[in-house]
Amino acid sequence: MSPSAFSEQRLPPWRRAVLKVGSSLLAANGGGLSTDHAQAIAGFVNACHAAGRQVVVVSSGAVAAGRAIMREQPHDGAEMAERQALAALGQARLIGFWQGLLDRQVAQVLLTHDDLRNRRRYLNARATLSALLRHRAVPVVNENDTVSVDELKLGDNDNLAAIVAALVDADVLFIATDIDGLYDADPRRNPDAQPVEVVSQMTPALMAAAGGSGSAVGTGGMRTKLEAAQRASAAGVSTVLFNGTRADVLADLARDALRGTRIHALRSRVAVRKHWLQNAPAEPGGIVIDEGAANALVEKGASLLPGGVITAEGDFRRGDMVEVLLRGEDGSERVARGVSQYSAADIRRIARRHSREIESVLGYSYGGTVIHRDDLMLV
Repeated sequence: MSPSAFSEQRLPPWRRAVLKVGSSLLAANGGGLSTDHAQAIAGFVNACHAAGRQVVVVSSGAVAAGRAIMREQPHDGAEMAERQALAALGQARLIGFWQGLLDRQVAQVLLTHDDLRNRRRYLNARATLSALLRHRAVPVVNENDTVSVDELKLGDNDNLAAIVAALVDADVLFIATDIDGLYDADPRRNPDAQPVEVVSQMTPALMAAAGGSGSAVGTGGMRTKLEAAQRASAAGVSTVLFNGTRADVLADLARDALRGTRIHALRSRVAVRKHWLQNAPAEPGGIVIDEGAANALVEKGASLLPGGVITAEGDFRRGDMVEVLLRGEDGSERVARGVSQYSAADIRRIARRHSREIESVLGYSYGGTVIHRDDLMLV
C-alpha cells in the first residue's frame, strides 16, 4: 500500500458525526456487497462508539445489493422502475450487511430530500433520529430510492448526508471516498496534482478542480462531495474527506488523526441556529404564556411546557415559527420565538395541562414540550 500524499493533522474534539459511505466502497464486482473496505469502515464506527461518540451512517449500496438478487439484470438505459426494483430488493440486504459489521443495533431510516424540505416532516425525522441515538442505535440512512426518482438518478447521497448532519446537529461530516482527499487537479489524470489538506473557504477554482465520478458503480463524484461540504459548512458543520479504501487511514481517523482534507464550517452551529431562529418569519398569532413560564424561559433557559401556556392565537401548524407572548394589562409583550412542536389547535387543548397528560388529551404526543429550548430564542 503506497503512502498517502497527505500529512497528518489533528481533528478538533467531536461528539456526534455523520459518516457517508458510497457504493464504490461497498459494491462487489458483478453485484452484491463486499466487506473488503466496509470492514475497516465499520471498525472506525465501532471505535467511535467505544470512545462514547455517536455516528449516523448515510449509506449507498441498495442498488448494488439488489443486483445480486435479481436474476435478470436490467440493461443499460433500463426504465427507472427497474432500478427502483433493484433498490427495493437490495435495501433489506444492505441493512443486514451493516448489522453484521457494527457493534450496536442498526436502524433503517429512508428519507428523500422532500422529507427534509417539509418543516413538519423535518421535525419528525429529527425526533426519530434523536431517539435512536439516545437508545444507542446506529441509524443507517439512505435515500428512499424506491420512490425518489430524481435522487436515484442523480446519486446525491453526498448532499443527503450534509442535510442529515444539520438535522442531527452533528459536529462533523465524514465523507469516505476512493481517493486520499481533495487535490487541486484530478490525480488520476494529472500526476502533478497537489493535495489540498485544509479548505477555509470554498472557491470556484476548487469546484472546477473537482472531477466526475471515479467509479462505474457510484454516480457521485468529488464535485458532489464539495457541494455537500459547502452545504454542511453553511449549517455550521465541518467536513472531512478521506480515503475509505485504506484501513490505516481509518485506524488513524479513529484516534482523531486525519490524512485527508478538512473543510472548515463558515460559522459555528450555535451561530447558524441563532441566526435562523432570529430571522425566520413567524406565523400570525402566537403562544400566550403566564408570568411563571416567562420567568422560566428568561431566567432558567427552560423549554416551554404546556402548564405555563394560557392559549394559542392564530392557526399555525406543528413546525411553524411562532412568537411567544406574555399578556399584560397594556397588551402583549414578546418574550421569545421558536418552532412549535404542536399546532395552535392542539396547544389550546393542552394549555394548563401537565406534560404527561398530552397523550391522553390529544391521543398522541410529540414530546412534553410545546417549544424545546433548542428551538427557542429569547427576544
